[in-house]
Formats: sequence, structure tokens, C-alpha cells
Amino acid sequence: MRRLFWQLPIPHKSASNPVGIDMIDICDEIDWNEVWKSRTDRSRGSAPGRDCARIWESKDSALRFWDMCQRERSRIDQTVWETDITAESRVLDIGAGPGTLAIPFAQKAAHVTAVEPADGMCSVMREKMAEFGVHNIAVVKKRWEDVDVERDLDPPYDVVIASFSLGMRDIRAAIQKMTDASSRYVYLYHFAGPTSWDLQWERIWQSMHGREYRPGPKSDVLYNVLYQMGIYPHIRTFRLEHDQRYPSLDEATQDMAFRADAKTEAQKAILREYLREGMREEDGALVLPGWSTRVKMWWEK
Repeated sequence: MRRLFWQLPIPHKSASNPVGIDMIDICDEIDWNEVWKSRTDRSRGSAPGRDCARIWESKDSALRFWDMCQRERSRIDQTVWETDITAESRVLDIGAGPGTLAIPFAQKAAHVTAVEPADGMCSVMREKMAEFGVHNIAVVKKRWEDVDVERDLDPPYDVVIASFSLGMRDIRAAIQKMTDASSRYVYLYHFAGPTSWDLQWERIWQSMHGREYRPGPKSDVLYNVLYQMGIYPHIRTFRLEHDQRYPSLDEATQDMAFRADAKTEAQKAILREYLREGMREEDGALVLPGWSTRVKMWWEK
């Protein structure tokens, strides 16, 4: 794994600078896209089996994700309400998942293109499109990194949105492609600080895998990438609690084992014990509490 090293300037004392501090902002010397890449590589190296698309290949996992999001209807409704779309708008939803936002967007806008690489997510999204009678969504089953804007999409879009789907290694190139596809607005949602799942994996990752868990890059790096691109976004920070519900400890272990890349019986036993201690009973189900601090960044071209 490539590491980044930044050399601090050597202090030079002078009459105007008696303490010998070079009046150069060290942050100007940092390529924040390289910081993003480094932290992404570090995170992937600590959890090589946890590719985002792979985690959501299972239709059952995708359905569980849909159900969890529906329990957060107020958050979904607020996101749609805060997004500047009209009945004539064309929307590009990147990392659309099971259609959590794409479907309500489609009920309000003229057209939605949903980019989503995971089989399970695409399958559930198509089922939900039929269930809700939505016919104005075009599903593109690809990673954003592999999308050719002119060949795979139908630009320009009035709104481009990536909601908690910024797993791209080269985030600057990914954002530039979003900007190229947009005629007006770009909306990004990402995490700030440690999430509940970061903390849970940090607690048991060493025991399960024999190595330290490293989370991916957060919103601080993202903002600095945007700043170096000459993009100065609006920012809103908010906290969200989102519990995961399971009918049994066995089902919880099975679902989380896939996300934890727990393959051996010993690894699953460690995970099961953690879940047994951390879950609570509520209305006949087992609940794994979750929370995160989230950041919305958006700008108009």
C-alpha cells in the first residue's frame, strides 16, 4: 500500500520572522485527492472482501436495506423535498441502491437515471418500480467509475445526486464526471466522523481477521477535494439514528457475516457473540442500534 509523506518546510529565522516559522500554509501542499485515495486503499486493505457492490449482491440484504430506509421515511422525504427538482426535471441518482430516492424522485420529476452496480439492489429496485407504478426510471447497472456519460447516460441532468455512495477511489475524477453530467445542481451526501459501524468493526475486526479495521475517508477530505477543484459547496450537517431489525440472532449473524467478511466458524462465533451482547429486544425483534453524523454538500454550476 502506498503511503503519503509530506515534508514540512525548514524554519528560517529572520528579523521579520524571529520564531523561524515559514509563512507557507502546509495545506496548500497537500493533494487531497491523494489523501482520499490513500485512506480508501487503507480501508480496502483492512477489509479486502468488503466491496460495496459485493455486499449488496444478495436480494435479501437489499430488501432489508429497503425496509430499514422505509423506517426512515422522514429522512427520505426531507431529502426529496430539499432537492431542487420540478415536474420537468431530469435526475441522475448515483449509487441508487434499491431505489430509496430514485422512486420518490421519479414520482416528482420527469425522468430519473439510476446508476447501481449491485445485482440485489437492482433486482429490488425493479420490483419496487413495478409495485409503485413508476415507469420513468432508467436503470444503469454499472459502477460510476465505469460509466461513460455520453454512451451510457442521456445528459445533461438538472440534478445529479450521490447519497452515501462515494466509494470511488479517485473521487476527484468521479466528481468531475458528475459535474460534466449536470446542467445545474450537484448534491453529495457523506459521513463525518466515526459511525456506529466503524466503532463496531474496530472492536472485533482484529479478533476476526487479525488486522486493524480502518474506516474510509470522511467529509473533511471530501470538502478539501472540492475546494481544490474550485467548488465551494453549501454544507449542512445532521445526525441520524438508524436501527437494523432481525427476527433472530441467527439471521442477524448471517446478514452481518457477509458484511464483515466472516467466513470461518470461528469468525462467525466472534460476530455472533458481539451481536448477542449488543442487540436489544423490541416488539418481538432483535434490534442492532446504529447512528451516524452526516453531511450534505451541494452547489449550483
